[in-house]
Amino acid sequence: MKYLLDTHIFIWSMLMPGKLSTNVKEILENSPHVFVSTIALWELSIKFGLGKLQLEKTTPEDLWSRASGLGFKPLVFSPEEALSFHHLDKLHKDAFDRMLVWQAVKNNLILISMDERMKLYSKNGLQLIWVKYEKN
Repeated sequence: MKYLLDTHIFIWSMLMPGKLSTNVKEILENSPHVFVSTIALWELSIKFGLGKLQLEKTTPEDLWSRASGLGFKPLVFSPEEALSFHHLDKLHKDAFDRMLVWQAVKNNLILISMDERMKLYSKNGLQLIWVKYEKN
């Protein structure tokens, strides 16, 4: 199985793994097919640059360095995905999230997300592991 991490799940995996379920931790530790989209990295960088995201004394570049060291693979948003994106239903207002959904669908990846709205895309073929957020 191949997995794509939503932006929050990527951040949690690097900085707050205690927020992840045992199942997701096992996937991240044992699967050789964990992908992080350049879309998620772009979103992270934008929010960090605007001061809307704190990364516990680290930078977006540091996070990617750590993630690639753990075996996470980058997934580039391809021209084909960009050009066919208009086929995805607009059920979620966040364009970054919709692009992640589209990448997951087009690449037959299981999206790991905490965003309950992602469930709406099952009719578009999205395979999802939904992570329930629980405050520690």
